[in-house]
Amino acid sequence: MKKGFKRMLGLGLAAVCAFGLTACAGGGQSASTTAAQSEAAKSEAGESKSEAKATDKKEFVIGMSQCNLGEPWRVAMNDQIKMAAEKHPEFKVIYADAAQDNSKQIADIQNFIQQKVDLIITSPNEATPLTNVVKEAYEAGIPVILLDRKIDGDTYTQFIGADNVDMGRVAGEYVANTLLKDGGKVCEIKGLEGTSGGIDRDKGFREGIASNPKVEIVAVNNADWLREKAITVAEEMLQTNKEIDLFIALNDPMAEGAYIAAKQAGREKDIMFVGFDGLPTPDGGIKSVIDKRISMTQVYPTGGAEAIQSAYELLVEGKELEKNITLKSEVVVPENAEELLTKYGGK
Repeated sequence: MKKGFKRMLGLGLAAVCAFGLTACAGGGQSASTTAAQSEAAKSEAGESKSEAKATDKKEFVIGMSQCNLGEPWRVAMNDQIKMAAEKHPEFKVIYADAAQDNSKQIADIQNFIQQKVDLIITSPNEATPLTNVVKEAYEAGIPVILLDRKIDGDTYTQFIGADNVDMGRVAGEYVANTLLKDGGKVCEIKGLEGTSGGIDRDKGFREGIASNPKVEIVAVNNADWLREKAITVAEEMLQTNKEIDLFIALNDPMAEGAYIAAKQAGREKDIMFVGFDGLPTPDGGIKSVIDKRISMTQVYPTGGAEAIQSAYELLVEGKELEKNITLKSEVVVPENAEELLTKYGGK
């Protein structure tokens, strides 16, 4: 087993960063006055969003703003949130689907703010357009947990997700050192422009293949994370590139789309396919590796259960949350796909 491959299989938890809250009191004031001003300063600065106090409240309303439900991975995220929340009868979760529409997601979150929900969980459709409304919720005193995708800046309570740069780098190293060790031509299919995970995976992939100058990216296009769009994108790439050795798609549905397009063109046996997400479902990436449609993917945890656990710790137990939680990913290749399918509950 190659050194780079051993590193991939050893992906672990990244360090988790906590953050502290401070407030300063001026001299020459009474203790009670100083304490009151300190609390007021905290409120004005929006510093109380990541901490709570134990409460006797019997029900908490959580707003879940999903960027889209066109991706199976996001359906799995919502399902895991639902299953985790069912273990806490004090939680009521309200779901909203933005359908990849920034304006719709902004309106969804503003609606949650108006309803004065106790906490918001969201996967922003795109980072920059969603930054202000997340900040609005956060500064209104509503804790905000970001799942998978980030915003610009740090006006949120907690981010939960895997390290997409590292995942991209791992994929790039596997392509450079194993799949195309003698070099080759690569077509890349990206997700929706402006999503933090897609930007990070692309960055990491390019870093990973840099070790092998014979690996060349010959075409790049976006398919918005969707299989059907990836079929069309891949068809165009196949028509304009007579030599393609590998498709790298930034999620498994797009990798499947590329495979379908290649099969329709009679070229699937000459091309390898790499994806991300690694769902253990019948149409997920792990099964695609087992069935030899995809050469490699990576399990990307949704973080749904972790988000509900954080909500419980914050709202019910009154604990302060860590600013970032980095989830563990695992590489899926033919040698371990069956084992991982069983591990993650697939059949």
